[in-house]
Amino acid sequence: MSTNSGHAAGAIKTGIAVEGMAWHDPALRENALSRLLAVGVKFVRPETCVVDPEVEVAPGTVIEPYVQLLGKTRIGAGCRIRSFSVIENCTLANGVLIRQHCVLEHSLIADHAELGPFAHLRPGCEIGENAHVGNFVECKKARLGKGAKANHLTYLGDAEIGAGTNIGAGTITCNYDGFKKYPTRIGERVFVGSDTSLVAPITVGDGAYIGAGSCITKDVPAGSLAVARGRQVTKEGWADAKRAQREKQTS
Repeated sequence: MSTNSGHAAGAIKTGIAVEGMAWHDPALRENALSRLLAVGVKFVRPETCVVDPEVEVAPGTVIEPYVQLLGKTRIGAGCRIRSFSVIENCTLANGVLIRQHCVLEHSLIADHAELGPFAHLRPGCEIGENAHVGNFVECKKARLGKGAKANHLTYLGDAEIGAGTNIGAGTITCNYDGFKKYPTRIGERVFVGSDTSLVAPITVGDGAYIGAGSCITKDVPAGSLAVARGRQVTKEGWADAKRAQREKQTS
C-alpha cells in the first residue's frame, strides 16, 4: 500500500528516534520497565504503565499504576508519580510529587515541587523548588520561583512568578489579544487575590497586593495595593419588597 506521496505506508527509516514505540512494542516496554526496576525504581503495578525506551528514573522513585513516561523524560530520586499522570519530555529533579491525573509536557520541575491533581503544564514551563501548582491549574511558558503557589483553578500563560508569591484561585493571565501573546511579570512575595484577571502586558512589583475580583490593566508598583472592581451597593429590604410585589401581582 502506498500513500499519495509515493512512500510505502508504515515504512520506518533506519535510525529514527524510538520515542513512542513502547506504545506498540510490548518487548520494548518490558525492557524499559525491567531496566528501571533493576536500579531501584518502584512500580506499584508495572504491567499498567507505559515507559518509553529513553526514559531515565533515579532510584527511590515510586511510580503508581497507569502512569505514562514518554519521550526523553528524566526523573530524579525520591519522587512519587501518582496514578493516571502523563509526563512527556520533562525533567523532574529530586523529591517531586506529581499527584493524580497530571499532564506535563516539555517542562522543568525543580526539587520538592508539588503538582496536581489535574494540573497541566504545557511546553516551556519551569517550576521552581518547593513551588506548588495545584488542581485544575494550567501553565504555558510559565516560570514559578522558589516557593511560589498557584493552588486552584488558574491559568498562567507567558508568565513569570517570583519566589514566595501566592496566586489566588481563579486567577487568569490574559495573554492573548487575538493576534499576539504578551507577558505577565509578577515579582516576589506578591499576593494575588482570588478571581483576578491580569491583562498583559503587565508587571506587578515585589510585595504588592491585588484585591480579589480585580481586573488589573496597569502596572502595579512594588509594595502597593491594587483594587479594580465595581463598588458594592447594598439596599436593605430590597429583596423582601421585590418578593412582596411579585406575590401581589400573581395573587
